[in-house]
Amino acid sequence: MSVPQVKGFFDPNSHTISYVVFDQDSKQSAVIDSVLDFDYASGAISYDLAEQILAYIQKLDLDVVWHIETHVHADHLSAAPYLQDKVGGQLMISREITEVQKIFGKVFNAGTEFERDGSQFDRLLDDNDSYQLGCFSGRAIHTPGHTPACMAHIIGDAVFVGDTLFMPDGGTARADFPGGDARILYRSIHKILALPDTTRLFVCHDYMPDGRKVAWQTTVGEQRQKNIHIGGNISEDDFAAMREARDASLSMPRLIMPSIQVNMRAGNMPPSEENGEIYLKVPVSGLKG
Repeated sequence: MSVPQVKGFFDPNSHTISYVVFDQDSKQSAVIDSVLDFDYASGAISYDLAEQILAYIQKLDLDVVWHIETHVHADHLSAAPYLQDKVGGQLMISREITEVQKIFGKVFNAGTEFERDGSQFDRLLDDNDSYQLGCFSGRAIHTPGHTPACMAHIIGDAVFVGDTLFMPDGGTARADFPGGDARILYRSIHKILALPDTTRLFVCHDYMPDGRKVAWQTTVGEQRQKNIHIGGNISEDDFAAMREARDASLSMPRLIMPSIQVNMRAGNMPPSEENGEIYLKVPVSGLKG
């Protein structure tokens, strides 16, 4: 039985794993959750991880058909436009991106130039939509809870879960971002856990608990049995209580402000201002008169 080939690329700055998944016969491939390097202090962009992905694609002579964002990331900027310019391919995300755009279009006062209809992306996916990758039929399942636009992608025997699940010793994603909900996250996770035990599962982040080496591949069966947050048939009430208490102790991701502004635009920067420069905004709160 043919299975998709998967190559992971780890970004130590955001603890993100980007993937290239491909059909070995046709060489058709997809790039999932690519990372653009961004130095917040200087505002400098670089392409180190994207170039690693590009070199791998070129080495294997892959035909990039799709670029996939599992959700609007809050911890890194997407490199999808850069890679599309180099190797082609269409960019896909959940149709619920429009909800994220409505929320954060207001937060960043993006104005009328910023369309809230998802038109910045090439294809918007509904729950259970399918697409082709060589001999494999990909299927997107809506997995909200972390964000409204989260999707897991099932390609052959592999499922790419975004931030919904981490490795079993890492648990689950936070659910306190705007539009997040711990109970909805619980139900989304169980959509994934309903897949066959042997299904390969690839996570989007790994924070290396207890100092272990980075890891990003597990199975549905292993998650069901060993995940420290969701394993062992924990109830929805208990999961929600745990998740909400844990989220209340977490700080915001370091790159949340630039990441959301760029990623809600499909990885593109806001338009330049009158002086020709591009600026990213930081809303200020808590000021006292």
